[in-house]
Amino acid sequence: MSRIPLTGTLGKFTWRMLAMVLGSQGVVLLLGALVARGTALAEGADNAHTLLWLGIALAVLSFVAAGMMRGPLGLPVGWLVQLLTWASAVVVPAMIGVGLVFTGLWLLCLVKGQQVDAMVAARESGAADAEAAR
Repeated sequence: MSRIPLTGTLGKFTWRMLAMVLGSQGVVLLLGALVARGTALAEGADNAHTLLWLGIALAVLSFVAAGMMRGPLGLPVGWLVQLLTWASAVVVPAMIGVGLVFTGLWLLCLVKGQQVDAMVAARESGAADAEAAR
């Protein structure tokens, strides 16, 4: 099994895949923020707008993390988004499903992306060796 990194820079294919996961996750988190606000309003809670803004902040963090995936801070911020998505299930229990889906996609893209990046590097190395042998 491939090593699952928590920090560091990633290969081109891997960071692109993870950025797509985080971008999609951000859209779903925005919808979750609306659900949190609507539920709080329906229950007569005073914190409805606070929940909305916290959900929006988490979605924006997800979009920012997607943009940061090229650099060394992108991966830790992406992991933070995954953790906070799970934590949001305290407010909206349906976020457990969102956490399952997107954390699963996150891990799949992280593992498979590293494998694809390794294959691309091997192919490029082989092509460079063949060119040098001519």
